[in-house]
Amino acid sequence: MFRFSGWSRRVAAALVLCAATLAAPSQIQPSAAQAAAPPLTTPWTAQVSPANALPEYPRPQLVRTEWQNLNGLWQFAATGAIDDPPVGQNLAEQVLVPYPIESGLSRIQRHEDRMWYRRTFTVPSSWSGRRVKLNFGASSWETRVWVNGTRAGTHTGGYDPFSFDVTSALRAGANEIIVGVWAPVDAAGHPIGKQRRAPGGIFYTAHSGIWQTVWLEPTAAAHITRLDTVPDVAAGQLDLVVQAAGVSGQGVRAEVLTGGQVVGSATGSAGAHLRVPVPNARLWSPDDPFLYDLRVTLTGSGGGDAVTGYFGMRSVGKAMVGGVLRPTLNGRFLFQMGTLDQGYWPDGISTAPTDAALRFDLEQQKALGFNTVRKHVKVEPARWYYWADRLGLLVWQDMPSMRTGASPSAGDRANFESELRRMVDHLRGVTSIVQWVPFNEGWGEYDPARIADLVKSWDPTRLVNNNSGSNCCGFDGGNGDVVDDHIYVGPGSPQRPSATRVAVLGEFGGLGLRTPGHEWPGTGFAYEMTPNAATLTSRYVAINEQLKPLIVNNGLSASIYTQPTDVENEVNGLWTYDRQVRKIDAARVLAVNRSVIASATGLVTGSLVSLRVTTAGFTDRFLRHADSLARTDVVTASSPDALKQDATFVVRPGLSNSACHSLESRDFPGHFLRHAGFRVRKDARDGSALFDQDATFCARAGQGGTGVSLESVNLPGHFLRHHAEAVYVARGGGPNVWDTPASFAADVTWLPATPWWRSGADLTVGAAQSLRVTTAGFTDRFLRHSDSLARTDVVTASSPDTLRQDATFVVRRGLAEGSCYSFESRNFPGHYLRHADFRVRKDARDGSALFDQDATFCAQPPRAGTTGVSLASYNIAGHHIRHYAEAVHIAVPGGPHAFDSPASYDADVTWAVAAPWAP
Repeated sequence: MFRFSGWSRRVAAALVLCAATLAAPSQIQPSAAQAAAPPLTTPWTAQVSPANALPEYPRPQLVRTEWQNLNGLWQFAATGAIDDPPVGQNLAEQVLVPYPIESGLSRIQRHEDRMWYRRTFTVPSSWSGRRVKLNFGASSWETRVWVNGTRAGTHTGGYDPFSFDVTSALRAGANEIIVGVWAPVDAAGHPIGKQRRAPGGIFYTAHSGIWQTVWLEPTAAAHITRLDTVPDVAAGQLDLVVQAAGVSGQGVRAEVLTGGQVVGSATGSAGAHLRVPVPNARLWSPDDPFLYDLRVTLTGSGGGDAVTGYFGMRSVGKAMVGGVLRPTLNGRFLFQMGTLDQGYWPDGISTAPTDAALRFDLEQQKALGFNTVRKHVKVEPARWYYWADRLGLLVWQDMPSMRTGASPSAGDRANFESELRRMVDHLRGVTSIVQWVPFNEGWGEYDPARIADLVKSWDPTRLVNNNSGSNCCGFDGGNGDVVDDHIYVGPGSPQRPSATRVAVLGEFGGLGLRTPGHEWPGTGFAYEMTPNAATLTSRYVAINEQLKPLIVNNGLSASIYTQPTDVENEVNGLWTYDRQVRKIDAARVLAVNRSVIASATGLVTGSLVSLRVTTAGFTDRFLRHADSLARTDVVTASSPDALKQDATFVVRPGLSNSACHSLESRDFPGHFLRHAGFRVRKDARDGSALFDQDATFCARAGQGGTGVSLESVNLPGHFLRHHAEAVYVARGGGPNVWDTPASFAADVTWLPATPWWRSGADLTVGAAQSLRVTTAGFTDRFLRHSDSLARTDVVTASSPDTLRQDATFVVRRGLAEGSCYSFESRNFPGHYLRHADFRVRKDARDGSALFDQDATFCAQPPRAGTTGVSLASYNIAGHHIRHYAEAVHIAVPGGPHAFDSPASYDADVTWAVAAPWAP
């Protein structure tokens, strides 16, 4: 233990120095350590000084009240080796810790492979008799530490915290710390994320040396080193393991508090599982990010250490919802709509200039309606996760990748797995983290299946994504909990979920806008450039609207947009790199983000839906209308067409409140479900305010645990309920027989399902038809086949017979789905229009299920501002038959192909149904 010897407390106290002040035997004045400004400054750059470099306590989940911050000016020198520390020697430069040396804030602003840091400090006299720990939030990559010439220890790794007990090396008065760091970046095979010695494109400036807070703190001989918290929502308790050092089997007392009041406590031993009760737990979610306080004390003869922390009660999992595997939070499916957050700053590179700046990025993403952040191939300081927990943002945590273009050696792999394990252990108590991502796009990838299983064995409480972007790069191990595609600009056609893996779009977007005066030196680029903020916003809205059918029809459960801010020469941020300019219309982005998340209920404005009963024993029944009254009936694939149509509704904005919904009959346009005398019925809209109110229902989280409940807008507390086959608006415990509380929660919960009738527009089965282009300037062209490929050509009364026959098709019931359509060639019976690799062609039916699906198209009403019908692919969501440069494809606006161009998309996919050229 550290003790003062021969020094009075008065003298010792006089030697206590401010944590931010560099104290050396021969001090260099701070004024001599000025450096050029960063290439780009943020609103917080000028707030940073040697006296206030990140002054906050750096470890929110393991807090001690006594500590000394060592951030501030240190002496600095480049070196060729870090074997022999320059003990007692002044170094020529100064560096502002904890900013990495490449950053403008560090005052070095260049890379060095090897470097020395040096400063002095004095230990407060009040710490006498206790151990003294020297803590580093992170330093990249190999870090060696000496105190008063004595080697304190060595750490390898660029992203995890580490500590050394320096008690035995301390002396009264001034103490000297020397830190040597080797930072090879991509010259070696260590995890580096996007750091590069020669940055460019999607790779960025390195962050070398100390890049997180350095601090001292006193501890007892037996002391707590980590709190591993796992909420057990089902049991109403916190599973806590208190990691401790100094004494084995140390007694522990843990207390859960809220508002300063203890609500649960437990005692046990360090290293063992404590189950601390959390009665009537308030669950953490993005909508209610409630956190409990935690107080842990070591007891017994070696005790005395006490720390505080926090945690949230929430569960993470996956479950079948409506026959689709979905990720769940607290047992419910929540569409995870996030950003690809890279965590770079023009002034601090990897290190935010201030805690307020760190918080700002997350606050702005939350304010735009995002509920998720993918922390991309970087690990942040602990306070970043604190703000994610506090603000309510789900986090996908990537492991920083190894370098690209080189196969990792056996040593690289062993080190990678060591750093990966340390990252999981370090962050396992973070409430907001719901997914681990060991690999990204194959960068440094090896054994993805084994690594995914390894991570799952370390932490079975979260989902594991074995390789984000396996569709484009690297390879898919086939296991884990997630199948993850990257599609730019997208969203394209991500893979569907399987029986074991949820489907997510791990990257898409990348829409760019140049902002002169707010750009990093170099040439800005993006996956798609836009000319102004209005266009950028409109394109953002358009590609995110395309997520809705993917969520409802393809089982998509999450999307990650690239990206919240510009990063160096990438100008595809919603904000500029300097955080000075928001490039999009915030209100429009917020609105579309909220609507996408809401669409996960299955109620997507303008789309078709069928609503299934969720009450046990009746889950084969659906909401339908019959003789103008709403009721439930069994509907199956063999049910008559009329019943399927009666059980299908068009979701409209609420007639009296556009934030809610109205349900229009599929087969009686202009007729809506409404309540009258509590009975729900189908009536024609009569233009009255009362009708519009009676026909408006607001979606609420399903009271039965999944699905959606529909609350009457003008009878609050009354929900759409089935009772003895009839349907009412009911209030649990109300005066009517249909208000009975028995099975109320299940009876008012409906599961939006694939519509029983999938076409929203009607074509005449058996009729010969021709389909005319509606795009201005091309309305004399018709869909036809030629040499087995679909294309458009001008067709007139004087055209050859063959051309007119090629431009005529017989409408058939859909080969794969009877509520959709297939188009048989007029002059090649048995040949149908179908898509293959997105190209539409005419082929003979081959009897396969795939052919029938490829040849089935669901007719939908015309796109906005057009007249006619659009033909949606049955088996590739969001894609419609489109003419493009004479050829015909199935296309999605903003997809990866040239024919997915958003320009004139709505007109290009709209066809006028015309009299046949060859009857």
